[in-house]
Amino acid sequence: MSIEEISAHFKVASVQGRYVTLKDIEPILHQWNTNQQLKVEGNSVLQNPIYSYTIGTGKTKILLWSQMHGNESTTTKALLDLLLFLNSGSNEALVFLNHFTLLCFPILNPDGALAYTRENANGIDLNRDAQNLSQPESQILRKAFDDFQPDYCFNLHDQRTIYGAGNSGQPATVSFLAPAYNQECEYNDTRLQAVDVIVAMNNTLQQLIPNQVGRFDDAFNLNCVGDTFQFLAVPTILFEADISQIIIKGKKLESIFF
Repeated sequence: MSIEEISAHFKVASVQGRYVTLKDIEPILHQWNTNQQLKVEGNSVLQNPIYSYTIGTGKTKILLWSQMHGNESTTTKALLDLLLFLNSGSNEALVFLNHFTLLCFPILNPDGALAYTRENANGIDLNRDAQNLSQPESQILRKAFDDFQPDYCFNLHDQRTIYGAGNSGQPATVSFLAPAYNQECEYNDTRLQAVDVIVAMNNTLQQLIPNQVGRFDDAFNLNCVGDTFQFLAVPTILFEADISQIIIKGKKLESIFF
């Protein structure tokens, strides 16, 4: 199957719109919990469970988290679509699962998702808490990082509709960044590995959404999770997605996973 065919066929139709909470995804995650893939890693400030979902047996390990900002649900929907595909038993899914092991956090900030706010219930931006680790949600993600020892990290976010892709006149449907690991925004082997992945994704996406891929600002801030993980020598990729803008071959799509 082509990427377009996979995207069109594997959609979690019950999860739509901008407001996505645990209530929306819990039944789906439990339905896919056929072999203890689902785990409660801990609880949020308001004692809501924070779920992880592990799938695959491959050597390359990828840690992915979405809705670190509670009001950014685009990549949660995309991640659910991806998990639906990976649970399909298709030949393409089996090849993927033999190469990769994914540890996914579909909603890292369930309190913020419920309130539709960027911050958690204590008013803390979890993406500025990578050093203090003052919040239970931050501690859960960092423990997962330490225990799982990923080869790559995917930091999944929404992007505001005001952004464009350079001077193309097209919307920035998705923007990528290999975060900096130091104040000088230099490139080392770790950051270059993340860049290589972005280049490969961009090469494919330019065939699907030409001139709709942007590059996010790489100003260094060690309080940010992506910058911290890059600093700790794990290639990390920031995704900023605005799927509402996506146009493939003249048609708008409601979701796609990358």
